[in-house]
Amino acid sequence: MADLPSGLVELRDIRDRDDVAQLVESFYRRAFTDPLIGPIFTDVAHMDLDHHLPIMCDFWETVLFRAGSYRRNAFAMHVALHAKSPLGAAHFDRWLELWVANVDAQFAGDAAERAKIQARRIAASISRRLSGRSGSALETISTRARLEAEEAIDAIDGG
Repeated sequence: MADLPSGLVELRDIRDRDDVAQLVESFYRRAFTDPLIGPIFTDVAHMDLDHHLPIMCDFWETVLFRAGSYRRNAFAMHVALHAKSPLGAAHFDRWLELWVANVDAQFAGDAAERAKIQARRIAASISRRLSGRSGSALETISTRARLEAEEAIDAIDGG
């Protein structure tokens, strides 16, 4: 370990399922007590954390290390939750803020960066899809035909 100022600890990268479990458990314990998103987990989803943690470890282990252990439909779960209590941009922003802070507090390295990048992608995609849009970040690229149909541009004469 490098010499660091007193009281500072050098963070290591996320290496394996045990690290993923540490990250996921600390995140959910924090999220459950958050004033904005906590009630979604506790009062709306009635989430049993002991049951949910291994599932989320499967998810993040698959995201980070391509473990293939997560075989559920994360979006369908969010659709069902959204039907009970609409999830808006503020919820996804807060979820992401807590996730990134949690990663940064415990880990540093390539896998830790991947955990934050993938969380941003996942939050943005689910948020877009729940609002009826495409999950793709490239949805804003418009084709000429679509712009013409929306009368955003004039049609080109064929002759």
